[in-house]
Amino acid sequence: MTAALALLVLLPVGSGVLLALAGLRGRAGAVQDAAGPLAVAVSVVVLALAVTVAVGRPALGVPLLPGADATLAVDGLSAVLVVLVGAVTPLVLLFATGDLGAGEARARFYGLMLIFEGAMLVTVTATSLVVLLGAWEVMGATSYALIAFWWREDRRVESGAVAFLTTRSADLGLYVAAGAALAGTGALVVADLPTASGGWLDVAAAGIVLAALGKSAQLPLSFWLSRAMDGPSPVSALLHSATMVAAGGYLLLRVGPLLDATGWAGPTVAWVGALTALVLGAVATAQTDFKQLLAASTAAQIGFVVLAAGVGATTGGTVQLVAHAAVKSALFLAAGAWLTALGTKQLTQLAGAARRFRTVGTAAVVALLALAGVPPLSLWATKDSVLAGALEESLPLYLVGLAGAVLSAAYAARAIAVVLAKESAPSRKRRRQQHLEEEPSGHVPTRGTASVAVLAGVGAILGLQVVPPFRGWYADALGGLAPSAGLLELAASAVLAVAVTLLVLRRGGAVVSGPAAASLAGWLGLERLAMSLVVRPVLRLSEGLAVVDDRVLDRAVVALPGLVRIGAAGLAGSGGESRIDGAVGALARGTAALGRLARRPQTGQLHQYYAQAAAALAVLAVVVIVVK
Repeated sequence: MTAALALLVLLPVGSGVLLALAGLRGRAGAVQDAAGPLAVAVSVVVLALAVTVAVGRPALGVPLLPGADATLAVDGLSAVLVVLVGAVTPLVLLFATGDLGAGEARARFYGLMLIFEGAMLVTVTATSLVVLLGAWEVMGATSYALIAFWWREDRRVESGAVAFLTTRSADLGLYVAAGAALAGTGALVVADLPTASGGWLDVAAAGIVLAALGKSAQLPLSFWLSRAMDGPSPVSALLHSATMVAAGGYLLLRVGPLLDATGWAGPTVAWVGALTALVLGAVATAQTDFKQLLAASTAAQIGFVVLAAGVGATTGGTVQLVAHAAVKSALFLAAGAWLTALGTKQLTQLAGAARRFRTVGTAAVVALLALAGVPPLSLWATKDSVLAGALEESLPLYLVGLAGAVLSAAYAARAIAVVLAKESAPSRKRRRQQHLEEEPSGHVPTRGTASVAVLAGVGAILGLQVVPPFRGWYADALGGLAPSAGLLELAASAVLAVAVTLLVLRRGGAVVSGPAAASLAGWLGLERLAMSLVVRPVLRLSEGLAVVDDRVLDRAVVALPGLVRIGAAGLAGSGGESRIDGAVGALARGTAALGRLARRPQTGQLHQYYAQAAAALAVLAVVVIVVK
């Protein structure tokens, strides 16, 4: 079983790296054609491994340093997330095989998607902050590469940078938490965080809360999710349903005891989640771009998970995370299918899309009804469970969350009314004449239809958890839920019914536009603020460092050999050569003088030689006497 856990995280990462490298070496032909089917096959194997470890609940440890071992484990919470990631990924990759064009770098795309899946699987099974930090970093870097996948378009690269820099800034909190854990507990074990001594407990909690809120696109860091929609539709379906934003919510659910131990972190997190559900629900209501509506809705729905973590409703938050992932991935794929078929994702031009493509349309409408909270679909029960926990904590908190749930019904109903509206001939003519975002194909691939239908079906049946015939089975499988008296279900249903009726009577024409939508579409100016405070300064700093590198360091390196050459030549030409010649000449003159002195005793007279020998012997005798 331990081997299955190791293979669960190593298989997608290893396969992804090999696939991405193979794509760099072979830009066309067999490598690119085989990349999609191979990635789908790998993800199916990963799903089988996910189910295996979810049942067996193994643990794995690799010694690194004292108190900082690399450890993975599967418990009740991580088992749900492991299966969720393993189930959504192959369906998204299957959709991508019919969505990506033949000229795309498909091997690089599928390789990055598999690496991202592996990083998420490590994140949800990590029990050590060492492993969690590594997976968190890989997830952030891979998300940037996937959002900016079409790197030849400046807008998409900038959007990837906005998402990366914003989440990366919040990720620094995780490093702070790791340092506090080491100082407060002497180890880097996630489960030991509530036992941190002194003020380190609060520091660790603050760091984790910051990192999790940034990753899950909660206020005030929610704006990056809007820019992330510039990536391919399969990327949006995976990163922003079951993985990227889900990672932040999962982490908060995981560290629930830490939030409780501080006394302040739990209420803070709960209010951030409730306010995000309310504010971003209003933002979604005003959107005219279907993917942007889904982006704002994602932040709002994850807000309920964050709210659950703050009030201790771990089971309700977990099932909300699962149901939202299934519903939202189906809707993102439907948006991608309509974009491919119709060449647009603007709500004004999607009128009648569900009528024209009936299978995808039916699945999308079911998913939107679930998003609205219509019984007996999934989010009806999960939101109710979360709000039941909020009601036990605080009535104002419950009312804010309930208002967010009502807004879910409003924007979902608006989208339903548009896609079900009967498109008139002038509308079709206007769409043909307008500038489309891409060339419409006029059809939806069968593989894309199947993926949307399966995900929407899962999102629908999860709501059976509170229906009496299935209640016991769900309680055993998921740990049970605590639904309230049903007021939320009635409120959501009534709001949805009124909204749909009004919008259908207006024949799908009630699409918000103008200054109100433009102001909300900017997500309350948060994107502009973050661009001014975080993204642009970092980019300007990078540009400045590049200028320094080009104009100072590079020129200095190039000029150094020339300066050395010129200096050496100048030194030689400014007296160095003459000094050397003078030294040689002086040596020659000294040698000649010594030669002349040596020749003086050579007179040819024998008595002089004897006298010299006697003097030499006398000197030698004196030396011997003195030495002895």
